[in-house]
Parts: sequence; structure tokens; C-alpha cells
Amino acid sequence: MIDGFDVARALDGGIHDRERAWAFVRSFAAAWGERLSKDDGTPTEELTRAEAALGLHLPTALREFHTLAGARRDLVANQDPLLPAHAMFVHEEPDGVLVFRAENQDCAFWGVRLTDLDQDDPPVLVETRQGWVPFLDRLSLACVELVLGEALLGGGGRLYNACELPADLLDTVPEHFRRAPLPDYPLWTGPEDSPVRWFSAPGKLLRQDGSGAHSWLHVRGRTRADLDEICETIPGRWSLGYDETPGFRPLPS
Repeated sequence: MIDGFDVARALDGGIHDRERAWAFVRSFAAAWGERLSKDDGTPTEELTRAEAALGLHLPTALREFHTLAGARRDLVANQDPLLPAHAMFVHEEPDGVLVFRAENQDCAFWGVRLTDLDQDDPPVLVETRQGWVPFLDRLSLACVELVLGEALLGGGGRLYNACELPADLLDTVPEHFRRAPLPDYPLWTGPEDSPVRWFSAPGKLLRQDGSGAHSWLHVRGRTRADLDEICETIPGRWSLGYDETPGFRPLPS
């Protein structure tokens, strides 16, 4: 593992093209797990078979991401997974959307309009309770978000926690953690939980869903010590307990 990896610092300057996105994914994988290898991608022949079954060509960015990390479950398949090549499908509304990611109980989907498939790195939509809405303006950027989200929620109880932020704690996050240079984007559950914003420090990853009081903060440490430091810094009512740790206040059962 690479000590001291800071997501916000690694994303400094933003993600402006596919090459920058894949470089970040490689660095993040090495820092939070293991380096990507040639066996971590979806085989090219599987992608070709999927294209034939769908009767369309996948965008270049989607093929590249699958080839890079499509088989690394810790990066793409913890909570709202990247669909395997054979499981991608076309949603017929509103104008046809190629779906490449799904919420774990199929409550929401992420996809690209069929009319945008001629672009190498097309914009991505997400299906919310209000219908299909813009998510991020490039598929490669949506893949970076996917990797961060799956890693965040893949730590289990030992490395992950969450709390609701009352008004008096809203300023604590930006005071102590650096905002990652990702654009605001909607959470699939609806506008009341949006926008989504990311923060970090070395070994620490935070996602804030919503910008007002009672927004939710999801946090992940690369180690348990990293997670404990986050929870000590933000004295919220952490949902996963820590009864044994002074200063942490579990939610009542």
C-alpha cells in the first residue's frame, strides 16, 4: 500500500480526460488495496460479445474502464456495481439508455443515451425518483466516482461509518478535510439528498450527501486508526456504534 495517499490531492486539477481518470484509478487501487494487473479487467472478447448481443458499440471510455478494472470487485462491485458485460441492457425510456451500473436493489440505474454512444466519453444519466437526470458530463468521470463510491461503502463495519450532520457540524467537514475537485452531482434518492460532495485527508475518504442540516456523511478509513481519527474529529452520532471508544456516540437502537 502507498502511505499517505490523499484523494483530493491526487485529483488536484480535476479529471479532464480519460487518461487522467485511468491514472487516478490505478493510483487509488494501489493505495487502498492492490495494484491493478492485467487480470483485473474484463476480457475484450466478453465486451465484444456484449456489443453483439446489444446490437451497438460501447463508448470507448466504457470499454477502457472495463478493460482496466471491470473484474476488481473491491473497486466496482461492493454496493452499486458496475454491471458485468453480459448484464448491460438498454432501458427504453425516455429515448433509450444503455445501462452500465445498477443500484444494489435495482432502485436506480446509470447509463448513456443511445444517441450519445458515438462519443468516446459521453455524458452519463442517473435514474432517480424524478426520472432520468444528468449525473456527470463524462463517462470517465462517472467511473472515478464509481470507484470512490464502491471503495467507500466496501469497508464493512471495521473501516466504514456514517452519521447525520446537524447544523452545528456542517462546517466541521470543510474545516478539517480537503474538498476533492469533483463537480456536484445528484444522489439517486432525490434532490433532498443532493448534491454529493467528496472530502479527504491522507488515508481518509468522506462523502457528504446533501448540503444542509440533516445531510448524511459517509466515511471510510484506509485503516481502523484512520477511521477512528475521522470519528474523533467530527463528533456525530455515528451509526455503527463505537461503544468502546470515548467520545463516540452511537445511534440509539
